[in-house]
Amino acid sequence: MRTLKYSVLTLIGVIHLIPFYILLGMALKPTEDTSSKWIFPTDMTMENFLKAWDQAHLSQALMNNVIITGCSVVLIVMVGAFASYPLSRFQTKWNQFIYLLCISCMIVPALTILVPLYSMIVELGGINTYWAIILTQVTFQLPLTIFLFTGFISSVPRELDEAGSIDGCSKFMIFFRIILPLLKPITATVIILTGLNVWNDYQFSIFFLQKVSVQTIPVALSQFISQFQNQISWVAAGCVIGMLPVTILYLFLQKYFIRGLADGAVKG
Repeated sequence: MRTLKYSVLTLIGVIHLIPFYILLGMALKPTEDTSSKWIFPTDMTMENFLKAWDQAHLSQALMNNVIITGCSVVLIVMVGAFASYPLSRFQTKWNQFIYLLCISCMIVPALTILVPLYSMIVELGGINTYWAIILTQVTFQLPLTIFLFTGFISSVPRELDEAGSIDGCSKFMIFFRIILPLLKPITATVIILTGLNVWNDYQFSIFFLQKVSVQTIPVALSQFISQFQNQISWVAAGCVIGMLPVTILYLFLQKYFIRGLADGAVKG
């Protein structure tokens, strides 16, 4: 039985590693090598990384990713945590309606409102600006954030709030001094999930970030695949560069990730 369990786990692990194997092989394969993508190159080259970095202006794109993702995640965590505390602690009909409304937004495809959203951003002068894409990302990531934070805060004993009230703490002091320090696991989960979504976003960035100076990595790499060229090796190399920062972030936060995700989703 144990052998079967480990065999299944090994098979699942191998299946998940196959895309990374293909991606790395394509990134290291010379452009003139037309062999199968399943065959790892014996004559490896770093030229694809240099081409991707130079032709796609990845240094600027990487900085744009950091700015947009960093600002978005900070706002998402702050607004999500502030909104989730009253929604979880005060079960009024109005709060229940707001919570259900937020959760309902999770099932609405973002692209269904892209046309009116784009028109509004154009009228506000938000094309090729950081603030427009940041506010858009925050808006569409908040429903998931509120869902996770509300579920996690609901699992925190209410006796802690009562003890804080007895000591003379206001609702704001209770949140900042008692509740907020307990939110580390779910905050790590929110940072990873929403940060990954914002970092890899293409559907909004391709429309709102049209200038090279503000383009993110996914948009910058999309120029390598068009009607006139197909530099898939450069794209693969750029993807490897682009996934390194979020991989490092996950390694730092992984010990909180599973715990926060389980507590926030199951208990919600």
